[in-house]
Amino acid sequence: MIRKPVVAGRFYPGTKAALSAAVEKLLSHSPKEEAIAILSPHAGYMFSGDVAGHVYSSISIPDRVILIGPNHTGLGAPFAVAASGQWEIPLGKVTVDEETAAELIASSHLFSRDMEAHLMEHSLEVQLPFIYAVNPKSSIVPITVMRATAAECEEMGRVIAGVLFEKKGATLIVASTDMNHYEPDSVTRKKDSLALEKVLALDAKGLLAVTAKEDITMCGVIPSAIAIFASKALGARHSRLVKYATSGEVNGETRQVVGYAGVIIR
Repeated sequence: MIRKPVVAGRFYPGTKAALSAAVEKLLSHSPKEEAIAILSPHAGYMFSGDVAGHVYSSISIPDRVILIGPNHTGLGAPFAVAASGQWEIPLGKVTVDEETAAELIASSHLFSRDMEAHLMEHSLEVQLPFIYAVNPKSSIVPITVMRATAAECEEMGRVIAGVLFEKKGATLIVASTDMNHYEPDSVTRKKDSLALEKVLALDAKGLLAVTAKEDITMCGVIPSAIAIFASKALGARHSRLVKYATSGEVNGETRQVVGYAGVIIR
C-alpha cells in the first residue's frame, strides 16, 4: 500500500522542487548530535517550519525512525500502527519498517495494526520531508494515539524501548506535537513554559498532570509522554530546548496563538 499525502500543497509545498527548496532553507548545517528522541511541531511550515527545521538540523537521523503523533481525526484505532507499505511525499517514498511495526503490535495489546487512523492525519506526514531530506534511506514506524492514561503511556513507552533494545543500529523517536492553542500570546507562553519544564525534566507523569491541571492544550502530550517514557528506558538523561516560538511571531496576531517547541532528548 502507498499512503498518499493529504496536506501537500497546504501545510507544505506540493511539488518536489518547491518542497525541496523550502526544506533546504529551513535546515541549517549546524553540528549534529545523537538523539534518542525529539519533539517537533506539525503545523503548516509557514508557522512551525522554522522550529522544526532547527531541531532536525541539530540531530543525526538514523535509518529507523518511530513517529508518534496525535490522532486529530478520531478515525481508526486508539493506538494505531501503520504496519506496512510506503508513505509518499513530493520528495519521494518513505518505507515502513514492517518488522519493527509487527514486533510492537505483538508486544502489547494496546497497539493495533490499523491504517484508517493514518489516512487523513497530518501530524506525522509533515515530519517526513525533514526526515527524507536529511536521510532519504530512513524507514519509519508510524503510530497515532488518542487519549491514554499515564499507565498506558508508560506501557507503550516500555514496549517501544524493549523492542528497540533488541535492534541493531540506532533509532530516533519523534513525538509530533504543537503546544498550547488559541489563547493570547502571553498566556500561551506561560502555559507552555510549565509543560516544557516537565519535558526538560523528562517527567512524563508530571507533563500529563500539569497539562490537565492547567488546561494546556498541547495536542501531542500523549505522544510526548510515550516518547519520554521510552527514552528514559533507553537510557536518556539529558534534554534541551532547541527553539520555541508562537504563531504570533509570524502573522502578528497575538490574541490567539499556537505555541511550537523543538526539543532534543538524549
